Amino acid sequence: MFTSLEKKILTVLAFVQFNHIVDFMIIMPMGTQLMRLFNIEAQQFSLLVSSYTFFAGLSGFLASFYMDRFDRKRSLLLLFTGFTLATIFCGLARDYHSLLIARALTGFFGGVMNSIILSITSDLIDYKRRGMAMGFLATAFSAASIMGVPFSIFLSQSLVWYAPFIFLALLCLVILVGIHKYVPSINQHLNEQPMQYVPRTTFWQPVVSVLQSPVQRVSLIFMFFVMFSHFSIIPFIATSQVVNAGLSEQQLTWIYLIGGICSFFSAPIVGRMSDSYGKAKVYFYSIMFSIVPIILITHQGRDGLWLILLYAGLFFISAGSRMIPAQALVSAAVSSQQRGTFMSLLSCLQSLAMAAGAYIAGLIVTIDPKDGRLLNYPTVGYMAIGVGLFTLVILQKLKYLDQPTATDHEAMVEAEVQGQI
Repeated sequence: MFTSLEKKILTVLAFVQFNHIVDFMIIMPMGTQLMRLFNIEAQQFSLLVSSYTFFAGLSGFLASFYMDRFDRKRSLLLLFTGFTLATIFCGLARDYHSLLIARALTGFFGGVMNSIILSITSDLIDYKRRGMAMGFLATAFSAASIMGVPFSIFLSQSLVWYAPFIFLALLCLVILVGIHKYVPSINQHLNEQPMQYVPRTTFWQPVVSVLQSPVQRVSLIFMFFVMFSHFSIIPFIATSQVVNAGLSEQQLTWIYLIGGICSFFSAPIVGRMSDSYGKAKVYFYSIMFSIVPIILITHQGRDGLWLILLYAGLFFISAGSRMIPAQALVSAAVSSQQRGTFMSLLSCLQSLAMAAGAYIAGLIVTIDPKDGRLLNYPTVGYMAIGVGLFTLVILQKLKYLDQPTATDHEAMVEAEVQGQI
C-alpha cells in the first residue's frame, strides 16, 4: 500500500493527467461546432487536432536532452505552468488561426507531461508497488471519460465554445498549488553516477546513452507497437458507433461514460495483479483477452444499445489492462539518472505511434458511398490484433526485468552484462 504522503503525491499527479487528457480529448467532439463557427473544412479541423500530437512529439524529443539535468519537481512546475498559459490562450482565441497556435502550444507543454509524471512515479514508488501506482494514475483517464469530457461538452453547448478551456485553466491553477505543496523535490538522479556510453560533454549524450542501451532501445520499440496497436482502433470508434451501429450523436456520451466507469474500477485491480503475479504475465493475458473486444467493436453491427455498451466497456478494460503492466514493466529498464531522458523519448515515440496508427487505419478504412457506412474497419481490427501479438515476441526480451528482488538499475546492469538483451 501507499503512505499518506505517497497518496497525496499520486492524487496530484492524477489530477495533472486528468487535465491534459481532457484538454487533448475535448477538441474532437467539438468538431461540428468549431467547423460551423469558424467556417472551416474537415481538413482544417483535422489540422487543429493533429497539431497537438505533432508538437507533443516534438516537445518529447527536445525534452530528452534536458529532462535529467533538473529537479523533477521544478520541471513539472515549469511544464504545467506553460500548459496552463496555453490553455488560457485557447480560451481567449476567437478565430481559427489563433486557436491553431494555442493548440500547438498546449500540445508542446502537455505532450511531455506524461513523461515527467512517469519519471516522478518511478523515482518515488519502488518496482514492487509500481503496478498499483500506474493503475492509480490510469484512473485519471477514466475520470476524464466519465466526467471531464461530458462536462466540457455541456459547457461548450450551454455557454460558449471556449468555456471548457476557461474551466480547465482555473483547475490548472488549483493543481499548481497542489504540486507546490505536496510534490517533494526530486533531485537524487543529479548526484548518481550514470552509466555512460558516450562522453557527458557532448550535447547528444543523454539521448545517445539511452539509444545505445539495448534494454532501453527494446523497451522503446515495445511501447511504440503497444501504442500503435491501441490507437489504430480508437480514431474510428465514435464514427463506427454512429454510422455502423446506429447510435445517435447524443448517445455517444454513454460510450465514454460506461467505458470510463469500467476502466475506473478495472485499472486498480490490474495494477494490483501486475504487482502480485508479474507485469509481463499480466500483459500477456491482457493481449490475449483484448482480441475479443477488438473483434467485437470493429465488427459492430446494428445491435441493441446494451450490447454496444458491453463491447465498448470490454474494449476500455482491455486497453487499460495492456497499458498499465506495460508502462510498469518498461519503467524498470532505466536507472534514475536516465529516466527523464528515457520517458521523454518514450513520450515522443508514443505520439508518433498514435499518429502512425491513426494514419494507416485511415488508409484502410473507406466510406460506402451508398449509405455512409465505414468499410474495412474489421481489417484494422485484425491489424491491431497482429501488432498486439507481435509485442509478445518483443516482450520475451524484457521479461527478465520483472524480478521483484532486483532494483531497476541492478536488473538492467545484470541483464546487459549477461547479454540477455
